[in-house]
Amino acid sequence: MSTTASTATAAGASDRAGASRRQGTFYRGDPGMWSWVLHRITGVLTFFFLFVHVLDTALVRVSPNTYDQVIETYKTPIVNLLEVGLVGAVLFHALNGIRVMLVDFWSKGPKLQKAMLWVIGVVWVVVMVPGAFFMLKRTVETLFGGN
Repeated sequence: MSTTASTATAAGASDRAGASRRQGTFYRGDPGMWSWVLHRITGVLTFFFLFVHVLDTALVRVSPNTYDQVIETYKTPIVNLLEVGLVGAVLFHALNGIRVMLVDFWSKGPKLQKAMLWVIGVVWVVVMVPGAFFMLKRTVETLFGGN
């Protein structure tokens, strides 16, 4: 009887563990979690950009002609879109970094972290919309004609 009881108990525990795995142990997160994920991604992207920037700038000492050719490739519409993405990533990373510092070092920070996240989202949009417009203006005029 103890064998049956222990098997039934183990089976019940196994069913409960399987059910919990299927019903919500995958953390879908709230805005704070997505902010954390975006902060890490934008940090890695910024690091990658800085690494490439140092390498292409170093070309000027090795071969000025090669450097000029590389700089010419940066004047393409695709790179212009990447520049807008870079500015967006750096801006979010900076704003979210300020929010993280306020959460860590300001006594009211933990209570206001969700509100601060929405504020940085609004500031990001307010800065990025006109910024992207002016950054992409030359590319749009080049591709579709214009003044």
